[in-house]
Amino acid sequence: MKHTPLKGVIAYPITPFDTEERVNIKLFKTLVERLVESGTHAIAPLGSTGVLPYLSDEEKESITEATIDQVADRVPTLVGVSNLTTEKTIYHAQFAEKAGATAVMIIPMSYWKLTDDEIFDHYDRVASKISIPIMAYNNPATSGIDMSPALLQRLLRIPNVTMIKESTGDIQRMHFLRKTLGEEVAFYNGSNPLALAAFAAGAQGWCTAAPNLIPDLNIALYEAIQNNELSKAQQLFYKQFDLLKFIVDKGLPRAIKTGLNILGQQGGELRTPLQQLGPQDTHELKKLLSEIYENEPSKVQHMRH
Repeated sequence: MKHTPLKGVIAYPITPFDTEERVNIKLFKTLVERLVESGTHAIAPLGSTGVLPYLSDEEKESITEATIDQVADRVPTLVGVSNLTTEKTIYHAQFAEKAGATAVMIIPMSYWKLTDDEIFDHYDRVASKISIPIMAYNNPATSGIDMSPALLQRLLRIPNVTMIKESTGDIQRMHFLRKTLGEEVAFYNGSNPLALAAFAAGAQGWCTAAPNLIPDLNIALYEAIQNNELSKAQQLFYKQFDLLKFIVDKGLPRAIKTGLNILGQQGGELRTPLQQLGPQDTHELKKLLSEIYENEPSKVQHMRH
C-alpha cells in the first residue's frame, strides 16, 4: 500500500469566531487541545466543519499554524487546502507542508462543473509541488462535483495521492474501491451515519466532527471494530446514530457550535450567513446529548440549566 499516515478517528475542529466575526485563534487552540486530549487519532482543520470556504487566505494560514503548533506532533494533522483555482490550492498546500502538516486534503471546488481530465490535472499539478500525502475528498453535497470510482482510481496513479475520503453516503462505492483496488487504496469514511458499515467495508479511518461532542463513543466504536467485537460495535454505533445523523442534517458548524455550548464548552460564534440553531433544534440536540450522557451526572446537570 502507498504511504498512508492516517487511521482511526480523524477529528474536525470547528473554526470559532468572535462577536465581530473575526477568527478566534485562542479559542480554536483550546478546542484543538480538547480533541487531542480526548484520544482522537488525528486532527483535520479547514474541512466542512471548519468552514474553509468562508475564510480568507490569511485566516486559513493562521488556522493551519495554530493547529500544528497546538498539536505539537502528538498526532498527525490533515489540513484542508482546497480552493477554486489550482494556483491557490498549490499555495495553501505548500504553506501546510512548510508549516509541518502530515498530509493535506483536497476537494474539487468550482463554479463550473469540471471534467474528469480537469480534475485529474488539478490534483496532478498540486501533487507535483509538494511531497506530503494527499487525501482526495469526494463530497458532491458540498462541492457539486461527484468524482466517480473510476476517476478516484485514476487519481491514485498520482504518486502522493494516497488516500480517498468518500462522503457520498453510498456504501457500495466503498465496497467497489476495496474490491477493485484491494489493499492499494486507503479509504476513509466521511458520512457519519455510515460509520459502522464503512469500517466493515474496510475503511481505514473515519473523518468526523462528532468528537467535538462525543469523542469517547467515537473512539470506542473504532476500537471495537479493531478488536473484532462486532456486537459491541453495533451497540456503540446505534447509541450515537441519532446524534450523528442530526449534526449532518442540521449543518456541521451550527450543530457543533450549539452542542459545545450545551456541554458547557465555548463554541464561539459563526460567520454570516451561517446562523446558530433555532430553539426547536437546540432542544432536540440537548435531548440527544442528555440521552448519551445519562450516566454522567455532571454533564446532564449542566444541560438542565
